[in-house]
Amino acid sequence: MTQVQSVSQMGTRTKVLVMTGTLLGLFTAAMDQTIVGTAMPRVVAHLGGYEHYSWVFTGFMVVSTTAVPIVGKLTDMYGRKFFFLGGIAIMMLGSALCGTSQSMMQLIAFRAIQGLGAGTIMATAFAIIGDVFPPAQRARWTGLMAGVFAAASVVGPLIGGYITDNLNWRWVFYVNLPLGAVALSVFFSVMPSVRAGARHQLDYWGVTMLILAVVPLLLAFSWANEQYPWLSPQIIGLLAFAALAALAFAVVEMRAAEPILPPALFRHPIFLVSAAVTFLTGMAMFGSIIYLPLFVQGVIGSSATNSGLVIMPMMLSLAITAAIMGQVLARWGRYRIIAVVGLAVMAGGMFLMSGMDATSTNAIATRNMIVVGIGLGATMPIFILVVQNALPYQMLGVSTAAIQFFRSVGGTMGVAIMGSMVNSTFSAELTAETSPQVREATPPDLLERLQNPQSLLNADLLAGLREAFAGLGERGPVMFNEIMLGTRTALGTAIAEAFLLGMGITLAALLVAIFLKEVPLAKTWAVPEATVGGMPLERLGSPPVAGSSAVPATPPPTGGDEPVRDGPGPDERPPDPSPPAEK
Repeated sequence: MTQVQSVSQMGTRTKVLVMTGTLLGLFTAAMDQTIVGTAMPRVVAHLGGYEHYSWVFTGFMVVSTTAVPIVGKLTDMYGRKFFFLGGIAIMMLGSALCGTSQSMMQLIAFRAIQGLGAGTIMATAFAIIGDVFPPAQRARWTGLMAGVFAAASVVGPLIGGYITDNLNWRWVFYVNLPLGAVALSVFFSVMPSVRAGARHQLDYWGVTMLILAVVPLLLAFSWANEQYPWLSPQIIGLLAFAALAALAFAVVEMRAAEPILPPALFRHPIFLVSAAVTFLTGMAMFGSIIYLPLFVQGVIGSSATNSGLVIMPMMLSLAITAAIMGQVLARWGRYRIIAVVGLAVMAGGMFLMSGMDATSTNAIATRNMIVVGIGLGATMPIFILVVQNALPYQMLGVSTAAIQFFRSVGGTMGVAIMGSMVNSTFSAELTAETSPQVREATPPDLLERLQNPQSLLNADLLAGLREAFAGLGERGPVMFNEIMLGTRTALGTAIAEAFLLGMGITLAALLVAIFLKEVPLAKTWAVPEATVGGMPLERLGSPPVAGSSAVPATPPPTGGDEPVRDGPGPDERPPDPSPPAEK
């Protein structure tokens, strides 16, 4: 194992191997989020506990999202390698435990362990790019990373469905073990160990207040309109508690020696714009994607039973566009026009989707998904790269993780808000689309079952409804057909309104992105040759290393026109090259 002072001493071959291990770890973490969905009906049938069904996903999401900003700061303090390897190990442990679950409560607890590992991996992976490559070269890899998430969203459900049908649902979790083992061994063997050094003062109060703010917030938006009404004491109480904890967190961070989320971040204009755009696009993206399979299968009537197949056109166009835009960014170095155009394309795709109804075809839905995917692919690689380019190196981990954190929180809020809109609109439209005579003649229990649009996706439930209506007499089949047509029409209208809201949110993100200050991507490496987890040695009382361009230890400027970059500009003289590491 190589022992060096800085990862900037790695040769090209080692850098590629490091990124290979990083991408494998990231793919495994992304698979953890997508592979489980298709197996859950079988899991519930075996373990029981249907009333806790949503917690299998909520527990994973809450823990992984909360971990991201905390781990991001810790990697700045203590280095990336330990946390990335630890994240993979924790995720593998959680996967192994999930496969041995004997009850739904055990599965939920073990999924939370998986979430901790996945959040640690995601917080570290994008920062590793900042360690290995200068900003202009990072663009190529950030595009590939966006493609990894897109691939996992398609491959995960396909693998999960195949394993569930042909093996045992427990192998849905065990399949992560060989993937994680390969990523662990590759990364451990090729990532250099950066020299250990200074003591740090961990912000324990900041960590505590952040957890107390984020967990209730995510739970409130996960449960709202699903388990409790928006105005219920449970939801209002969670939101109020989260707000008070967030206020306490802000006070603590302003006094902390090494805050988990430095206040200087929120005074930096490039970070503020990037965080706002990723939050808004997260709302639009996740809030809309979740309803695409329901629209294609429930409204259009496509026979596809796997959500991965349904959204494949969008994910493929996203992955291809992200890879291409990464190359364009690396060569061109200008990002604001790409961000604005990408958001405009995404908004156009959302507008096209808002025009779909029960008469739309699979071809129309595929075209619209491809347009949205192109817009997403153009914007996803940009904002982490922009923040890394604008802020000092010692804030690389925390700033990168903060952008991911705001995207996840925005996604959670978007799913909740659009879910409420879809449910309320669907209920009203269903009443309008069915005649009073049919509604009066339909037994109340059947009407209640029809209030759940998910019944349109389940062949067994549909067959049961058809049989129940057939038992109503001669008019039963006619009533069934009329109600099914009304249900599809009402559902199409409800989801179309959600897409329209997504378009409005995307347009808001576009307006914010116009104010994104453009700083040319640095084309030369300026990571200090001797660092401690990203902390320049001059902070520790040692002189700067010759040939390095160590960034100042002070936070980024808050009012100047030129934000601090983690490397010299393309026209500046590069530092002396470092010798390659030797094994």
